[in-house]
Amino acid sequence: MVQKTRRPPPAPAKPAPAKPDAAAAPKRRGRPRAYQPDVALGRALDLFRKSGFAATSLDDLSAATGMNRPSLYGAFGDKRELYIKSYERYRENARAALADVFRAQLPLRKRLERIYGIALDIYISGEEGPKGCFTVLTAASEAVNDPVIRAMVIDSLAELDRAFASCFRVGKERGELSDDADPVVLSQLASATLHTIAIRARAHVSRKELEAIVKGAIGVMCGTGK
Repeated sequence: MVQKTRRPPPAPAKPAPAKPDAAAAPKRRGRPRAYQPDVALGRALDLFRKSGFAATSLDDLSAATGMNRPSLYGAFGDKRELYIKSYERYRENARAALADVFRAQLPLRKRLERIYGIALDIYISGEEGPKGCFTVLTAASEAVNDPVIRAMVIDSLAELDRAFASCFRVGKERGELSDDADPVVLSQLASATLHTIAIRARAHVSRKELEAIVKGAIGVMCGTGK
């Protein structure tokens, strides 16, 4: 009698691999927050204002902004273009901070006191020490060899002179200055005072000493008032 070969039972079907839950799937990492142009430009501005153009390397900028070099180039151009954009941002910020007080209908002395107070807030700010003024402490140096930056510095100085001159003209019209007071000359003295406290602030001169300089300068500029 021939014994039939018994076939082994079929193996159970393997279950199909489960599809990963979309919610549990790892998300792609997006660009870091610092990649946002406004944030990155603000950080570049802080770095240039602290160290100047020459002493700030692309590696420094990359570390500060969280962007690699290709991303920096793509967003802002080369280092010089980023510096110019940073200076433009600084001027916009300073203009916005001072615009209201330059337009305010205040007695001349009070208006000057407020202008210098706001300026000191700007110059003394900085987690790692006072940063001073971008125009005076870094852009002026670059202006020697760069015609674009030179034009920006000259325009910045002229804009400040015009704003101060307007204050002195109004003060003269109100009788707060003598008849022979020259608003243009006084505006240049006012601007020069702003520049010297910026330099001294960067050298860590105390705010109390800077305020004393401001008080003395305002006394000279307004002391001939009626």
